[in-house]
Amino acid sequence: MPIFTNLFSLIEKEIVYEFIRSSGPGGQNVNKVATAVQLHFDIRNSSYLPEDLKERLMNLSDNRITKEGVLVIEAKRHRTQEQNRIDAKERFIVLLKKAMTRQKLRHPTRPTMTSQVRRVKAKIQHGNTKRLRRIIKNED
Repeated sequence: MPIFTNLFSLIEKEIVYEFIRSSGPGGQNVNKVATAVQLHFDIRNSSYLPEDLKERLMNLSDNRITKEGVLVIEAKRHRTQEQNRIDAKERFIVLLKKAMTRQKLRHPTRPTMTSQVRRVKAKIQHGNTKRLRRIIKNED
């Protein structure tokens, strides 16, 4: 974990925080004070991220990443700028950790013979049940 902490302290130099008015909690205060935080991080132009990590971040199906490769995290859960800034930073860390973990390669398998037989038997039983529910019409 110290490697990640060192990496994040370097990455934090490239993070830009923008404070905007929030629609979240705060009563009348939300009309006057910019408490919501937008964290901007340029993935493509980051000098501290390794190329494979940049690629994995860009490949995350996340609508917070723009076409230009800028990650935008908006935090407005709390009433203060500082709490929202911490919240945005924590969510960024979670996203980074998610991108750092490599997915296991999937080896496709085939269904076993017994599972195939069980499936066909279940289909036949279901068809029989439906056939028994039919209304029989008498032709006199």
